[in-house]
Amino acid sequence: MAFQGWPEEALDFYEGLEADNSRTFWTRHKKVYDEQVLGPMAELVAELAPEFGDAKIFRPHRDVRFSKDKSPYKTNIGATVGSGYIQLTARGLAAGDGMYTMTPGQLDRYRQAVASDRTGEQLENLIDAAQRRGISVHSRDALKTAPRGYPADHRRIGLLRYKGLIAWKEWPVEAWLGTAEARRHIAGFLVAARPLSTWLDTHVGPPAD
Repeated sequence: MAFQGWPEEALDFYEGLEADNSRTFWTRHKKVYDEQVLGPMAELVAELAPEFGDAKIFRPHRDVRFSKDKSPYKTNIGATVGSGYIQLTARGLAAGDGMYTMTPGQLDRYRQAVASDRTGEQLENLIDAAQRRGISVHSRDALKTAPRGYPADHRRIGLLRYKGLIAWKEWPVEAWLGTAEARRHIAGFLVAARPLSTWLDTHVGPPAD
């Protein structure tokens, strides 16, 4: 079936799960999850995959082995399409792209590219372009000081301190979320974030260490 957005029942499901993150709630409402949450996400990524890349929907169960929070279920549904990420919660829709974390080898290549006048300025221009479209570009984590081997007064010291680079956009709940218009918002983000993702693919690349 063609993607037609997420109905209000999908948002109600996650509101309920946040209030009662239990197997009892999950079992009682699993049909709602399958039909109103998972179903639309599967339809969406199937439509996006031909243009943006292979898709994967993440499992709803949390890995609680190393977490103090033993809540068994995620309060969002997430999926990847190519290098992009899509997420739905009770508060609305979000999308991301980039490299959430980098290995030591990736960080070394990233910082060399940021420090270079040519590739570093190119990255600054790409970030400016994304921000003008309402897309946040940031890092999940950053050093408090300059990385070893780089001057503290480097003109791009903020970017050099990053440990990853993510393009991110959130949309609060609006009427269009329950329509096929939601696909246009996600596709528009993925297109806008693609130059930044391409820069990372070119100058950082996949893990090799």
